[in-house]
Amino acid sequence: MSVIIVENLFFAYSMDDVLTDISFKIEAGEFVGLFGPNGGGKSTLLALLMGFLKPKKGSIRIFEQSPIQARSQMAWVPQTFHFDRHFPISVEEVVLGGRLSKLSWMGRFGKSDSAAVSASLERVGMENYKEAPFSILSGGQAQRVLIARALASNPSLLLLDEPTASVDYAAQAEIYRLLTSLKKEITVVMVTHDLHAAVKHVDKVFCVQKNLIPMAPEKVCEHFAMGLYHAPLKIGKELS
Repeated sequence: MSVIIVENLFFAYSMDDVLTDISFKIEAGEFVGLFGPNGGGKSTLLALLMGFLKPKKGSIRIFEQSPIQARSQMAWVPQTFHFDRHFPISVEEVVLGGRLSKLSWMGRFGKSDSAAVSASLERVGMENYKEAPFSILSGGQAQRVLIARALASNPSLLLLDEPTASVDYAAQAEIYRLLTSLKKEITVVMVTHDLHAAVKHVDKVFCVQKNLIPMAPEKVCEHFAMGLYHAPLKIGKELS
């Protein structure tokens, strides 16, 4: 089953095209990495998938619906979480934020919400930090809590914007282990600059550089893996 179907997508800010004639499909349970140069359109593509932006031309279907209609089945993990470090919010309260769309008409969290929070924190290995202030966490721990917040909504599609950008090597390895464990259960789409690490875990990679070029991880050019982006090779030419 195709979870995401994008056909002939164009998008522009003002008069400048950011994405041009993009078409692709992502199947249920796949782990897909999006990479490319700064300004190539990766984050813009994520925003389009979430329905925050509208295409100039073309179509996006997610679970056979528009992005806005499909939002209840999606969860999103930002690269950074901006908050007042002096604000007394606990890890549990951050993860409860992922349950807001599940609130009853009374506007109160219930036992099912607490159970979902506990299960999500256990899934990311942060169950012992439930009562801890979010502000004391390391970068890697904070990112795992944000993933837990996303998982608490029980999504079928998880979108992440560079989840390993500001963490050390050990935390990066833990995040990839976690995301890889979600394969087959949840469809995962991740923007990354760290292609060298990502290709070891993803099922597909898409190079987003105004256009979109799908690549098998084992065929990714070493120049790309090192972040040295060049013009896409001609269709049919073997990638080195």
